[in-house]
Amino acid sequence: MLIMVIGSNSFSGSHMVNFLLNEGHQVVGVSRSPTPVPEFAPFLKNSRIDSFIFHQIDINLAGKGLVELVAKYEPTHIVNFAAQGMVAQSWERPEDWYRTNLLSQVAFHDAIRRLDFIQRYVHVSTPEVYGTTKGWVKESFDFLPSTPYAISRAACDLHLRSFHKVYGFPVVFTRAANVYGPGQQLYRIIPKTMISARLGNRLPLDGGGISRRSFIHIHDVCAATLAIALGGTNGQVYHISTRDAISIRDLVVRILHIMDLTFEDVVQVVPERLGKDDDYLLDSTLVRSEFGWSETLSLDDGLVETLGWVDTNFEFLSAQSLEYVHRT
Repeated sequence: MLIMVIGSNSFSGSHMVNFLLNEGHQVVGVSRSPTPVPEFAPFLKNSRIDSFIFHQIDINLAGKGLVELVAKYEPTHIVNFAAQGMVAQSWERPEDWYRTNLLSQVAFHDAIRRLDFIQRYVHVSTPEVYGTTKGWVKESFDFLPSTPYAISRAACDLHLRSFHKVYGFPVVFTRAANVYGPGQQLYRIIPKTMISARLGNRLPLDGGGISRRSFIHIHDVCAATLAIALGGTNGQVYHISTRDAISIRDLVVRILHIMDLTFEDVVQVVPERLGKDDDYLLDSTLVRSEFGWSETLSLDDGLVETLGWVDTNFEFLSAQSLEYVHRT
């Protein structure tokens, strides 16, 4: 089966490509950035790399070219990871987030909804559309986004929901929280904590890390995403999450314990960021009951694996920036 992965050079997208190749699928990857180095692109070492084709296309600058690419390859399934990420920075240039996450996506969807070979379109969304969750929330379109990033993602979800209702567009939605693993962007909390600690640098922790999240390994997310792509119900939202919540502070403490360090050794508490939500807790009963899916890696095992990736590639990783650099 031919599957297209949009945003294939992102953290989640690159792991999805690798997972699909391991499952025997043909994959067309599309990303605005060139293929990263092997430390951030696990599929480059895949023995089935010949089953992967890559095209560099920016949806903002060449949306028509992306549509033409879909028409050329006729993938039966499309998984779209492409989005302008980062929450705090979305306050600084909100127009960039609305352009990438909504306007360019709308134009793309309006073109491909006319293509009859697409069996399922997986739109990778985010729990941030809910705002702070009140306990473990079930799948819905009851949104209360609190940042430009979250608003742009919520608006795109609602747009696609209308396309499903009016045109029968075969979309399914996934919302996963919070994804981590080897190869993640270094400005994310888990690799940033590990590298800062190895370098002996202070780690700034927004608001002391009181917000709670549920961390899930990227391998488990890919397994659930493929199951949803192949067998999901069109129009349905699926949560991909563990059933365990942990504060960011306790996550950092756990990482540093593995590294034989303490919170006081590494962390510097700084003011909370603008619009920070307290909790993202997703009820994942639906994906478990419908597909028999469950996570396979515990948080401790996943952190040990990720630390192994950091240590194996430390000479290279320690020379990279740990800060987010915005691209328009």
